[in-house]
Amino acid sequence: MAGVSNTERCVSGYPTIPWKVKVATIGTAKQTLKPGEMLALIQRSLEDDKAEDLVTIDLTDKTSLADHMIIATGSSSRRVAAMAEHIVEAIKDAGQGRAQAEGKEQGDWVLVDTGDVIVHLFRPEVRAFYNIEEMWGVENPALKQQAARLY
Repeated sequence: MAGVSNTERCVSGYPTIPWKVKVATIGTAKQTLKPGEMLALIQRSLEDDKAEDLVTIDLTDKTSLADHMIIATGSSSRRVAAMAEHIVEAIKDAGQGRAQAEGKEQGDWVLVDTGDVIVHLFRPEVRAFYNIEEMWGVENPALKQQAARLY
């Protein structure tokens, strides 16, 4: 092949493509926030939405799944779904790609996975029933009292 040097050939002997190919992937971040910055962004969003009983769990020494977990309560299914949507929008506005939210349709328990931070949003009765803080070794006396009243 005339005009193509050996350094411009790939292993099979064919010339390499002289132009650059841009690869777009869904959900990639334009810039990367540190885990602490992502945590602060989500906490601000939840505080702005008047989330109740906000608990943050540091997972760095407990699992490689994420760095932090946030658990919060919304007063109704509609409020829980709205809080999840606001978190997803805040992350998108910060240039962090797409966060995934599961359970918004029902609004009883919504999980938002941002990669470094996992967010669980509950209606009060559902949170008291599952009590996932206890699974991660965090005591929440108010939640235990509520569970005792409900169940």
